[in-house]
Amino acid sequence: MLIARAAVIPLSLLVDRVTGDPHSRFHPVALLGQFIALWGDPRRYRPALQRSAGVVMWVVTVVLFSLPFLLAEVLLPWYALLVFAPLLLKACLAWRSLEEHVQAVEQALSVDLSRGREQVRYMVSRDPGGLSEEQVRSAAYESLSENLVDSIVSPLFYYALLGLAGAAAYRAANTMDAMLGYRDERERLGWFSARADDLLNFVPARLAVAVLLLYFALRGRYSAAAQCLHQDGKKRPGFNGGLPMAVIAGGCGTRFEKPGVYTIGPGGKSLGDAAPDILAAARAGTLLTAAILMLIPIFLALLVPFL
Repeated sequence: MLIARAAVIPLSLLVDRVTGDPHSRFHPVALLGQFIALWGDPRRYRPALQRSAGVVMWVVTVVLFSLPFLLAEVLLPWYALLVFAPLLLKACLAWRSLEEHVQAVEQALSVDLSRGREQVRYMVSRDPGGLSEEQVRSAAYESLSENLVDSIVSPLFYYALLGLAGAAAYRAANTMDAMLGYRDERERLGWFSARADDLLNFVPARLAVAVLLLYFALRGRYSAAAQCLHQDGKKRPGFNGGLPMAVIAGGCGTRFEKPGVYTIGPGGKSLGDAAPDILAAARAGTLLTAAILMLIPIFLALLVPFL
């Protein structure tokens, strides 16, 4: 079973590259979002109860979303899992769609700046109304760099350790943070979702950084990537998202900027010129991480007879 789990990792990435992200309200994550939206309206709770409600509903959401994935892994034989597990794991990650969102922003910018601003709304929560063309690109490639962890490395990491239920639990937690983890009227209800997401991404973010540094070392760009990580890795709020952003910005010799909040990277290249390098780094990071994570279930399988 554990050996089959190792094989599922590359198969899920293959499924993702072939199918992309189906736009259907019946997609598991779309259904998850609908459920979170149902209970995640702070107006449903008195202010004094919102923090407690956020914790209780976080647990309920994780359990409900993970249960079908757990049952599939427990009940299906290993040979059936080789067919169905890649499809289920693919539902918890998004690789091709990240690139498609970035490409959509680039295509929109090639027509008109206002269209680029409108398109980037699908990737970031910031107001793009006053952004320049370079700042619109920055928002898109920042999202790609950060979501290398949120949408690819973390789901694969928790799958390698805990199987389909682990990947599903992470996806539920990350989706709750994406919908509720803001410093606005949702802050009390979403505080636990935000903290849990930070903790769950702590190890995967640093795994992604290590893999990216290895990639840039092979490209002869290790010093630039490591220097930017040291200087700019903590500029972004939170203790995870800024790390892969800094390594990619430094390794690709470009700059990410959120006006009035942070500037990350040396800025030698424009983002337009650095775009192919950023995409190549994200792809290499995905594939190298997948190869490393395949070793975890193999190691666990070898360890089981001695336990």
